Amino acid sequence: MRIWSIHPKYLDAKGIVALWRETLLAKKVLEGKTKGYKNHPQLIRFKNSFRALDAINQYLAVVYENSLERGYKFDGSKINRDFKPISLTVTDRQLEYEMNHLLMKLENRAPELYHSHSRVTQIEPHPMFRIINGEIEEWEIV
Repeated sequence: MRIWSIHPKYLDAKGIVALWRETLLAKKVLEGKTKGYKNHPQLIRFKNSFRALDAINQYLAVVYENSLERGYKFDGSKINRDFKPISLTVTDRQLEYEMNHLLMKLENRAPELYHSHSRVTQIEPHPMFRIINGEIEEWEIV
């Protein structure tokens, strides 16, 4: 499971579909509707937020909007739209780590995106994240 801190616009087709599915699974975990993945590291920042369900629904809403821009037909009814907006932080080093991780995936499966994304100098986060200075997040498995 990977719930990216980088903006979903960077993901290829396989990446955004996987992100949608995995974030829906994370939502089920936070709702207490599944037994698996309860202690997955990618969930820590959502679990530690003041309003975990608001955060995960807000995250999903952005992924959903990006999917519509790409012409995908994700099921938006799976998002609780009554969320109160929340802002979480992400470190600049975490964003760099994630972009490099994505680039390794794209090099073989989407070379055109690899070439365009490898020139990105200012990595845009998912809109719910505010960038702070810091190292790779403690929850990241390096």
